[in-house]
This record gives sequence, C-alpha cells and structure tokens, in this order.
Amino acid sequence: MKKTKNYLNRNFKKERSDDLLPAKKRSELMSKIRSRDTKFEREFIFSLRKATSKRFRTNVASIKGKPDIVFQKDKVCVFLDSNFWHGWYYPRWKHLLKNNFWREKIQNNRKRDRKTTAYLRENGWIVLRFWEHDIKQNSTKVVSHIMQKL
Repeated sequence: MKKTKNYLNRNFKKERSDDLLPAKKRSELMSKIRSRDTKFEREFIFSLRKATSKRFRTNVASIKGKPDIVFQKDKVCVFLDSNFWHGWYYPRWKHLLKNNFWREKIQNNRKRDRKTTAYLRENGWIVLRFWEHDIKQNSTKVVSHIMQKL
C-alpha cells in the first residue's frame, strides 16, 4: 500500500494497529490529558498577552462553550481547538480509532462545537476558532487575525 501523507506528515491511509500498551497503562496516560492549560494554549496566550494591551480572560465558564480566550468588552470569544479532540480532518482518520466510544466522543465534540458557535453568534459574539496545528505553525498570524477582529 502506498503511503499518502498530508503537509503535516500524517498518514491517513494506514490501517489501525493493536495498541502497544496494556489497557490500564493507556487509561493512565489518557487521564493525564487536560482540557485546559495545555502547552500550546499557554504558549499562545503568552504571545497574545505580549501583542495586545486589551484585557482578556481565559477559560470563562460563565459563557457557553467555556471559550479559551474572551475579550468581554469587544464580545469576542476565541477557541483553541486541539487537532485530535475536536476532530481536524476527522472523516479521514476515524477508521484508526479503537472503538465506537472514541468515534462518538469526537463526533459529539464536533457537533457541540458547531452548536456553541451558532449560539454565541446568534447572541452577538464574534467567534474565532483556530486549530492547534495552525497555532503551532504560525502563532503570529493567528494573533494578528485576532487583533484584526478586535
């Protein structure tokens, strides 16, 4: 089988292989993955703070969807979506997931993201969503895009 890779060197054509870790060890590793304050989020927020004098809050639970960054006065919500949990190119790699639990989890995340975005926009918010790989590749471009919306 010829390997097909995209610009991030992900091989979406490969077959799913057995997990090399026992279930207990895999569960332990997965439990360490956090929903906030990830490395890419911390680095991006640091660069955003350097670029703007505007005040913003992070992980605001009082706003639907708990946006990663909120400019309350400007009514701008920014979501920093991780590639895996929010399903970047999900249809291309869903066959690699171990079982339906993970497929349903990611499908529900994607559905919730769409509903949250629609709800916030209907209520006058500007909603910006950025993928993890875009932030890692060029955070300056993402910061300037946010500044442009402000």
